[in-house]
Amino acid sequence: MALAALTPVLLAAPVASIDHVIGLMSSIDESLASGDGVAWFNKLYRRVTERVAVALSAGTFENPAFIDRLDVVFANLYFEAMQTFLINRDAVPRAWSPLFDGNEEKGLAPVQFALAGMNAHINRDLMVAIVRVCEEMNLVVDGNSAEKRDFDLLNPILNAVETEVRASFLDGILEDLDRWLGQVDDIVSNWSLVEARSAAWHHAENLWRIRNIDFIEEAYIDGLDGLVGFAGRGLMLRAPRLLPS
Repeated sequence: MALAALTPVLLAAPVASIDHVIGLMSSIDESLASGDGVAWFNKLYRRVTERVAVALSAGTFENPAFIDRLDVVFANLYFEAMQTFLINRDAVPRAWSPLFDGNEEKGLAPVQFALAGMNAHINRDLMVAIVRVCEEMNLVVDGNSAEKRDFDLLNPILNAVETEVRASFLDGILEDLDRWLGQVDDIVSNWSLVEARSAAWHHAENLWRIRNIDFIEEAYIDGLDGLVGFAGRGLMLRAPRLLPS
């Protein structure tokens, strides 16, 4: 399958810095075929990471070390999910399955692949990354903290990139596909990046409280993983099937 080309590329993971994250994402871009669905998500994610790196250099955040480390830990969960898929599909988080299983699916718009990846990564992985980084840095997952304020400062940055990339994904599409694109828009219109990130922080607060009770923590992550996977399959519906006969 097409994603098998990533096996040697992903040997560079896990990475240790934002520069390395961007470098590995660039290598993934170069290794994937132009028609691969994962490529669309990876392009979006790389642009987001580049913009976060710029914000860090500009001194935007109260605790830049937290945002820097969160970016790296978060990205490594994406790389890890791909590695798992290539080694043992049965072990891949269910949140990621719609994107990876549908990588070569025809009849899908690029934005559907991008949002399926964002759905998996934000709704499933982000809470895990927040808790890991707070444990690592001796912080607390607290909605009134500098870390939460910095987390929220990323929203306009991410929204701007998402809007730009969505528009670029539509470049060159013929006007007679407008009706089809309207159906795609119906599929993805209810997905909100800001709401997903807000929910991820709340889930992280819950996970923080139960993190030392292994079976409960695992059950919490597993339950959410299944729900996110279900939502991801909805984002990956083929638009032509939705058109009236």
